[in-house]
Amino acid sequence: MYRFQCDYTEGAHPAIMQRMIETNMEQTNGYGLDPYCDSARQKIKDLCECQDMDVHFLVGGTQTNTTVISAALRPYQGAVAAVSGHINVHETGAIEATGHKVLPLPSEDGKIAAAQVEEMCHAHWTDGSQEHMVQPGMVYISHPTENGTLYTKKELADLHEVCRKYGMLLFLDGARLGYGLMAETNDITLADLAKYTDVFYIGGTKVGALFGEAVVITNRALKKDFRYMIKQNGGMLAKGRLLGIQFDTLFTDDLYFKISAHADELAMKLKKIFLEKGYSLRYDSYTNQQFPILPDSHIEKLKEKYVFEFWEKVSDTESAVRFCTSWATKPEVVDELIRDIMEC
Repeated sequence: MYRFQCDYTEGAHPAIMQRMIETNMEQTNGYGLDPYCDSARQKIKDLCECQDMDVHFLVGGTQTNTTVISAALRPYQGAVAAVSGHINVHETGAIEATGHKVLPLPSEDGKIAAAQVEEMCHAHWTDGSQEHMVQPGMVYISHPTENGTLYTKKELADLHEVCRKYGMLLFLDGARLGYGLMAETNDITLADLAKYTDVFYIGGTKVGALFGEAVVITNRALKKDFRYMIKQNGGMLAKGRLLGIQFDTLFTDDLYFKISAHADELAMKLKKIFLEKGYSLRYDSYTNQQFPILPDSHIEKLKEKYVFEFWEKVSDTESAVRFCTSWATKPEVVDELIRDIMEC
């Protein structure tokens, strides 16, 4: 069976595994206070074109989201997100478990617009009963979204402006950030993220690392005591150098960007063949996630050889599914899948 259901079925890029072996018996300080973490931090600062930022390495996405949100919000505040946002759908109520409500906004493509946030905030602050309601304190977005769609630089800047107007933080989930940055339609850079967000993270778990996410904080107030929050929320790794080694490797010789581009290129081959076959696409994604609408009979045929994810029922006879490429996807496997799609 060939697996296309997610982008973290394999272990780690061989270059990371090799450096793990080479450094295995070294002795370093723990908890991210080692030379490898320092080197990775500096590389990320350079790429973001911002030296006045803090970079922390956490073990996984859910720990990252809960740590950032619980650190950023007061007890009476909530996080505004798309109804399909990861924190609203796929984290088992982790945000609510920290005492913060997710405030969902409707979305057709996984994105939310500045106008929506403006409308929500205006309604809250002009309501005479505002003190009896959860206060919007943060806007949470992801790039790419859960649906593989991308924000433009203007959309990001507009969200940033609304957040400034209402005194909110802007937090960008970058679990699949590499695949977003290298998409052919993307116009956002790491430097843009540093400029227009208060905090974002660079995903490693889904982009070539064994595990780990790199949190980048530009907001001065959020920097204070953040390591306390990492520890309290279970995101601090005692053998922190294992995270530093991985991100230091990913940001050596543009490896992170090269392997992300590899996944996107293969996904674009799949997108092209889906369209040539006559399938509609549930979302117009230019990233490693593709969402074709297939006849259920074709889905059953493809499931004999491939693992992919059911997304939603579209009609009595058709369903949207997700095919996900990754840094490790082999071109020859994609070519075989393409042949089988054409034979359906």
